[in-house]
Amino acid sequence: MPVALIQGASRGIGLQFSRTLVNRGTTVVACCRSPGSATSLQELKEQHPSLVDIVQLDVTSDAAIQQAAKHVHSSHSGKLDLLINCSGILSPTGRGETSLKEVSFKALEQTFAVNAFGALVMARHFSKLLQAGEGQVGQQHTDTKKHHSAILVNMSARVGSITDNGLGGWYSYRMSKTALNMATKNLSIELGRGRKKVVCVALHPGTVDTDLSRPYHKNVPKGKLFSEEQSVSYLLSVIDNLSFTDTGKYLAFDGKEIPF
Repeated sequence: MPVALIQGASRGIGLQFSRTLVNRGTTVVACCRSPGSATSLQELKEQHPSLVDIVQLDVTSDAAIQQAAKHVHSSHSGKLDLLINCSGILSPTGRGETSLKEVSFKALEQTFAVNAFGALVMARHFSKLLQAGEGQVGQQHTDTKKHHSAILVNMSARVGSITDNGLGGWYSYRMSKTALNMATKNLSIELGRGRKKVVCVALHPGTVDTDLSRPYHKNVPKGKLFSEEQSVSYLLSVIDNLSFTDTGKYLAFDGKEIPF
């Protein structure tokens, strides 16, 4: 049975990934900082007790990530087929900086820790589990002879593109997502060597109706604000069709490449 780990699974896109993958028959390791208060995840586990494993994980803690990896190794046959890093913040205040006067060293550190550093440390501790996986998470493959590598997804954002930046602002969020993209590219090279390869991609989910984006909904063009269900459906369509030729890419929800 395929096993997927969702980091940042208690709400938003992470929670929706968990729901959708469970409905596919995939075992979901749902990681979040405070399982006791993750009501929606607890309800999902009650509905699918054999498919949902809720694990405490603070993505800013090396020790917590390492402990979660040990748990997955011992509880899920030592392998992962899909890992999705979903946790993200605009900034500790919940709003992106619009000018230099709003930038602070502490806020930059916290935003980078959640949006970039944590995902890289996740890869460090879970890479061996991914190398033992096959990347099949319930989708129907037409080519049954094709080898399927496990998949590492880092949830990025279009605003992390240096080339596409025409507005400025949002210093910590933009910079942290750009750093995440570089980490993803680096990982695609290191985890692309040898026989046990892992596909590594950065994905842009579109503008999604979540707590993170809610302060900016008035600026979103009509028809461009996605529900969580829409976004995850689009993203899983991209993930389902990945092959090793896609590793290292920065892709939007529609599968189109975004310039770094």
